[in-house]
Amino acid sequence: METSKEQASKDYADFEEKVKRTIYIDQLSPQVKESAIKAALAQCANVVSVEFIVNYTIPYEIPCAALVELNDDVQAKAAVDLMNDFPFIIGGMPRPVKATHAKPEMFHDRPPCPGLKKDFCWVKQGDEDYEAMQKLKNLAKRQESENMALIKKLLEEEKELANRQQELLDGNCKKYDMLETLVQNGTMKNLAQRYGINLDD
Repeated sequence: METSKEQASKDYADFEEKVKRTIYIDQLSPQVKESAIKAALAQCANVVSVEFIVNYTIPYEIPCAALVELNDDVQAKAAVDLMNDFPFIIGGMPRPVKATHAKPEMFHDRPPCPGLKKDFCWVKQGDEDYEAMQKLKNLAKRQESENMALIKKLLEEEKELANRQQELLDGNCKKYDMLETLVQNGTMKNLAQRYGINLDD
């Protein structure tokens, strides 16, 4: 019995260390793969593992989240600071991703906390806590409908932002095409000669 308690304590201590070196990234495009996250974080951290968190309860393709385990807590802090201090767009998402330090409750496979006891019981009509549970149930339904409305609004905003980003990209492409045309037809060279500019420099 003592050995199993010691093992449980060790397992939870190892889990706590894993939490410290893991970050939570939100607002990821559904198209983002593990390789994209590794490449994006390569400048400040080494990615050990990536676990995507997908919300299967919503019938929309919305930005998802991921738990990203790094080498140590120093790299975790550096990655969070980097993404919070600068616009950090991964996989073409027009809205920068958000990053925070992970919390134990974010892990679906977290081990039980040693010494923690949980009691469960069914609540039936007429029980002392039935009315309170009914209020919580109704509150959950209301929050679900509000959440769906917020998600629809988020999707509209993302679409608008993506359109703006595409317009800017198209505008820049036209500018580069214009410059390329000027270089190819000799106009740029003529202008350089006229104003005494050496293009070779």
